[in-house]
Amino acid sequence: MSSISNWFNGRLIFDSLKSACLEFSPQVQFRNPVIFVTYIGAILAAFASVNNFIQGSFNAFEFQITLWLWIIVFLANFSKALAQYQGKVSAVFLRRSQSQNIARKLVNGDEIIVPASELKKGDFIVCQEGDIIPLDGEVVSGIALVDEAAITGESAPVIRESGSERNIVTIGTRIVSDRIIVQVISEKGKSFLDRMTFMISGRERPKAPNEVSLGLLLSGLTLIFLLVVVSLKFFIDYSPKTPLPLSWPIMSLHICIAMFVCLIPSTVSALSNAVEISGINRLINRNVLVENGRYVEMAGDIDVLLVDKTSITLGNRMAVEFIPAPGVDEKELAEAAQQASLSDETPEGRSIVVLAKNKFDLRGEGIEGTHSRFYPFSLETRVSGLDLLDNEGKVIRSLRKGPLNAIAAHVERIGGTFSPELNAQAEAIVKKGGLPILVSDDNRVLGIVMLKEIIKGGIHESFNHMRKMGIRTIMLTIENPINAAAIAAGAGVDDFIPHATLEMKLARIREEQNLGRTVALIGDGIADARALVEADVGVALNVGLQAHHQTGNMVDLDNNPTKIIEIVEIGKQLLITRGALTTFSLANNIAKYCAIIPAILAGLYVLNGKNGPLSILNILHLNSPQSAILSTLIFDALIILAFIPLSLKGAYYRAQSADALLKRSLCLYGIGGIVLPFLAIKLIEVSLIHLGAV
Repeated sequence: MSSISNWFNGRLIFDSLKSACLEFSPQVQFRNPVIFVTYIGAILAAFASVNNFIQGSFNAFEFQITLWLWIIVFLANFSKALAQYQGKVSAVFLRRSQSQNIARKLVNGDEIIVPASELKKGDFIVCQEGDIIPLDGEVVSGIALVDEAAITGESAPVIRESGSERNIVTIGTRIVSDRIIVQVISEKGKSFLDRMTFMISGRERPKAPNEVSLGLLLSGLTLIFLLVVVSLKFFIDYSPKTPLPLSWPIMSLHICIAMFVCLIPSTVSALSNAVEISGINRLINRNVLVENGRYVEMAGDIDVLLVDKTSITLGNRMAVEFIPAPGVDEKELAEAAQQASLSDETPEGRSIVVLAKNKFDLRGEGIEGTHSRFYPFSLETRVSGLDLLDNEGKVIRSLRKGPLNAIAAHVERIGGTFSPELNAQAEAIVKKGGLPILVSDDNRVLGIVMLKEIIKGGIHESFNHMRKMGIRTIMLTIENPINAAAIAAGAGVDDFIPHATLEMKLARIREEQNLGRTVALIGDGIADARALVEADVGVALNVGLQAHHQTGNMVDLDNNPTKIIEIVEIGKQLLITRGALTTFSLANNIAKYCAIIPAILAGLYVLNGKNGPLSILNILHLNSPQSAILSTLIFDALIILAFIPLSLKGAYYRAQSADALLKRSLCLYGIGGIVLPFLAIKLIEVSLIHLGAV
């Protein structure tokens, strides 16, 4: 990773500069109307300067205007290139390392060394300490620590293991310890790395609605300022009170172009592409694939989040408590429950074994040195367990576990009785959303094992955080209302829909949308595909089929539903960043207008002396129209350069109301956009005069 960190310094800047120089073609510039007119102005100014030079009338002031016009266009190219290369650099580095990689492919149980480029979807490979993952895959056996810094930027390794939601490994990441068997789940050329490179290129990137709307606004303002400059030229040329003789024409071609470029909102236009691409980059760095920037923006406007129950729970009920019958010791119940579950390979059965081990350090010692026979589960009896046999093979003890009705029937059939207290306890567990599993030893019921849906870590806190962000959460589940209510309470959602069919999901999405709300849906199965399409923002967890992934406009490779918070924050950050740049750009136009126009009009209607009555508007006391124009043009270029880090990193965001965010933006970027240009333009003019540039 040291190689990548070095690229983010000299190499990254160098490649971005080179790319910026290659994007001066009209086809590229035409995609940004405001910068395109600046580009046309720079071409006209350059032709005029060359023509003047050929005719022997070289003008240093006009040359400086031409130079700074081209610098503004270049900085717009550079900001976009820098955003693209920030994401591309990891992909390029990983692609190069991938091309040199080998893989340990499993063929009939044997490991065969093959080039990584020969792997296909469905192949099984062995990855051990030090290996680079050659393609996206699913861990089917083992557990390992994986360094994903190449993708996410996080230095701490993460656990990837089979049989859990953390079973996906990504191309280019490195195994830090242990050994895993991985099944390849992506075709060559369609991996996360390939999709990441395509998305951040930005060359065929469709514009988001807000970006289109902003472009129309800026184009309209550009047209207005074009009319202002043209009208101003005719007005000044018509005025009979211009002082003569003049050493230069007040409204020459260079002056008109420079004034026009200074007045149009060039700052936000130059950085708009960088803002959008950087938003996509930040999602990619969090292992989220997004179709295009449109959905990043929509994520910032989410009002309602629909989430399937299976996305916020571990997916299976787990044993959480032993509840012994009257007169029975809890350890005795735990031991019998563990022995009855030793042959149960279901997640529920394994969880009973683990709970007994963790709580009482039981390891199945009770059956050592004895003959035993597992009693398998059947639909007829609905119980399973273990029979202990004597030396002649006769059953001397039978341990059984199963649901309440099944165990009650089993015990009564062999002459036992069922305690009413246990029945009441079982009903109480059901009301809490749990599942009671009864354990019997011969004809005696020992007690209950309580199974419960386990909420994934951090879910409750995440939903509380969403509430502060103004997002309402709704859980969808096929569970009955009692179980659904218990799970909803544990997860901390605002509402839930039990017995939720696909039709009910679609109806709720449309209902919320009809009320003007932006709806997001998190889904982890092919059954959610239609709903993912219907939602404004569909986040597909990376556990479904490929068709399921393609229906969502985002795919979370980490299968982490709490990731929605980061998605929403990045979306809001993108909107705030664009809003901040727009506010600043429009606000500093006021300052630039007050700096340029009075300086130019100060020479009109002169009666006595150097300045006319309009000179009183020159509150900055700029020395001349030349210094005013050049200082403002230089400020335009420098402010674009200064705001490149903001466009790449994003404006600061914290969970608060829209009103508070708006007030903060107006104060910081609105007032700042008016005050800063006054100070900066005057300082630049003083520097230019000191250097003898004007």
